[in-house]
Amino acid sequence: MDESAAGAPPAPGQDEAQRRRLDAYAYLSAPERLEYLAIMRVFCGTLLADLAVPDVLAKLRGAGGAGAGLDADALTGRLEQLERWGNLLRGNHTVRASSITEYQRSRARYQLSRLGERIQRDADGVLTEAEAAREVSNELLALVERGLRELAGAAAEPGGVAPQDGLERISTLFVQFAGFADSVRDFYAYLGQVLARYDLDGAEYQGFKELLLDYVEAITEDVSFRAPRISAALDALWPRLPELLAQVDAHAQGLTGLSPQGDGGPEGRVQRSRGRELADWEGLRGWFTDLDGQGSQVDQLREATLRALQSLLANAKRMLRSATGEMSRRRDLLRLAQWFDGAAPEDAHDIAVAAFGLYGARHLGVPPATDEVLPAHTGWWTGPVVEVPVALRERGSRAQRGRTAAVEDHSAQKERLRRAARARSAARRAAADELCSASGRFEEVRLTSAALDLLLELLATALGNARLGRRAEGAAGFGLEAARSEDADLGVRLAVHRTAGARTLLRAADGDLLLDDLELTVDRTAGPEGPINPAEPGAPVGAGAS
Repeated sequence: MDESAAGAPPAPGQDEAQRRRLDAYAYLSAPERLEYLAIMRVFCGTLLADLAVPDVLAKLRGAGGAGAGLDADALTGRLEQLERWGNLLRGNHTVRASSITEYQRSRARYQLSRLGERIQRDADGVLTEAEAAREVSNELLALVERGLRELAGAAAEPGGVAPQDGLERISTLFVQFAGFADSVRDFYAYLGQVLARYDLDGAEYQGFKELLLDYVEAITEDVSFRAPRISAALDALWPRLPELLAQVDAHAQGLTGLSPQGDGGPEGRVQRSRGRELADWEGLRGWFTDLDGQGSQVDQLREATLRALQSLLANAKRMLRSATGEMSRRRDLLRLAQWFDGAAPEDAHDIAVAAFGLYGARHLGVPPATDEVLPAHTGWWTGPVVEVPVALRERGSRAQRGRTAAVEDHSAQKERLRRAARARSAARRAAADELCSASGRFEEVRLTSAALDLLLELLATALGNARLGRRAEGAAGFGLEAARSEDADLGVRLAVHRTAGARTLLRAADGDLLLDDLELTVDRTAGPEGPINPAEPGAPVGAGAS
């Protein structure tokens, strides 16, 4: 690598240059911003003046305010910092002092930089005019239309426009248009700030309605009326515009003619007056005519007016709904926020409980799994995760959303249950008939499983009835004089007799049952005997004990 190339400092790029310019805004966000503002206002009140620390200190104390309490050392530090940020420049005037102390204080003189002056001017404009509604300079639009028509007519005449006359007309035209465009932009920015509010009371709403329906409508109608005329004048002037600008530049070059071309000096740093470049005219034409298919500024003005009307209707609906109690709670919430801001931590908890009913956090109301038993001392951090439903997690509500599900049709299931009940009833009646026919000859027949089950059911009931009867009489021992049972639904009755040496053998498909010293008799009861209603699946089908 070449030694000379290695030692050469790198040229600052575009990003570095932008960063240095943005550093000039740093004093507006510094903790001592009020003191910096007072110092910058002192320098903006003078033109091309070098001020030393004693001069600035005297002006600050005369003006009062935040900068009046600064001493010489603190003020010197503020001035040096503003110089590093690029808001101030070091002066180069000769210092005349009568003492060393005066020389030390006066040797550093500062003057305002162009960037610092522009930032301070914008900051003062924001601080003094941001909340005010700026009137739209509608009369300037009529002057712009008249100036364009006169300039287009003069350019169409033989000989064209005189250079000096053209320069005056162009400068006047763009000053008027810049004033009109700035007033429109500021007014609609204020209008957007008002539209963002949803807590307008009756008086504010009435003023806003008159402002929107009268003033904005008049602006929109005037702009819509003059925009086609201005576009027509620009179309007529456009073919002759390059020649007109060339003649004006040849007549009055301004700052661009102070140095030879091509040295990269003044030409690259001069900001020309509005209207001297073709790009300025393209911006003017694009304000009134849609050139790129994205809509002109006039179209955007109509859309902004429409949005303002929609916001007015929204506020009107809100005020109409206020009769039902649906009022805006913005002011109440702001007051509550002030209470929270000024409250101690323990008082803030009490305010939250009183305002929202939010007590100390315990649980979300979602029960854990049934198989998870957790002690009361288990913390949330170490405990298992509970699956929270989506509706509760995202909307904070358990209410079901969407269409209501149709009622499920259970007719098929009911029919299956009825068929099953009828089948069980028929099987029990067949078992009762089988027992009646086999009574007295149980050893000769083989019973079915259903018949044996019914017989054992009746036998268990009969033995239970005999035991209960003996206890009621107070007799000791166990007798079978009252060992009877019946099933009124089936119309069947069982009688059990105790006979010494008797043996009753019951044969069935599931096995054989031998009863010693017992004799069984099964017959029909004397009551009515009818089938179970098949339409009543819930009718009792079991044996009933008497």
